[in-house]
Amino acid sequence: MLSIIVPVFNEHESLRELHAQIASACAGASQEWELLFVDDGSNDGSWRVIEELACEHPQVRGLRFRRNFGKTAALAAALAATRGEIVFTLDADLQDNPAEIPRFLQKLAEGYDLVNGWKVRRLDPWHKTKPSKVFNWMVSRLTGLTLHDHNCGYKCFRREVARELTLYGERHRFIPALAHARGFRVTEIDVHHRARPHGHSKYGLRRFHRGFLDLLTVKFQTSYGSRPMHLWGGLGLLSVAVGLLALGGLGLRGLLLGGPLQRFDALLVTLGVAHLVLGKLFFALGFLAELLVANPAHRPADYSIADQTGPASDT
Repeated sequence: MLSIIVPVFNEHESLRELHAQIASACAGASQEWELLFVDDGSNDGSWRVIEELACEHPQVRGLRFRRNFGKTAALAAALAATRGEIVFTLDADLQDNPAEIPRFLQKLAEGYDLVNGWKVRRLDPWHKTKPSKVFNWMVSRLTGLTLHDHNCGYKCFRREVARELTLYGERHRFIPALAHARGFRVTEIDVHHRARPHGHSKYGLRRFHRGFLDLLTVKFQTSYGSRPMHLWGGLGLLSVAVGLLALGGLGLRGLLLGGPLQRFDALLVTLGVAHLVLGKLFFALGFLAELLVANPAHRPADYSIADQTGPASDT
């Protein structure tokens, strides 16, 4: 089954047309499909339209949040509620063209686990496109997954990808990077991006600084989530080395030149002691983090199984 997920926030003008386009795109598909709208706290009548579509079409279902919780929460709720072994996500504003669905499925059938969209010709104002290019460059450099449009609403992936991802906060931007970190095969295809026919964008400038902070979190979790001491211990060793170097230089100067302490010497003492204390704090953070990770309730799996053969083990 193909599960199509559409997060909705105040998009009542687009929903009927979007459903018609999705139904047309899936009309020739050989597999069964379902469409799940997640109303993320809309106050414009979007839920009424979703209810009507669900009554008129058996493939359509809806979820309604009590208030606006964000796109990541909408995707997480939808993944828990859908049944398909293949998941396709797109936005509700009609800028994403459902006619692209067969191309995503064809690319996925080539052996990939996640196919991401790339809006080559993006029909958005410059204050959205320019920062987005910088953000995508940063994500590609820090995560090791080079994509042109990490945050594209078009995504098609297998259910096993969703089973291994924990979505919270605003981590929907990093689904391809998180999948890549777990060893899944990720690629991208160019897609047709359309001008927005109704309403206005729900995203402001706040999403950029939030995205940068989330990127740092994702980088830490994917690189050091199961070995935090490698990060904090490394910083601790560096800090202790700087402290010992400063105090050692001060001691060497005293042996060679003698004389009373100068103002620069006092700065070296302060620098050395501060870095030694900071190094101990880094080590303490590393040990605490290791204790948390060692707890099976908090420890993420260090591996991702693609397949297995032979009889299943009882252990």
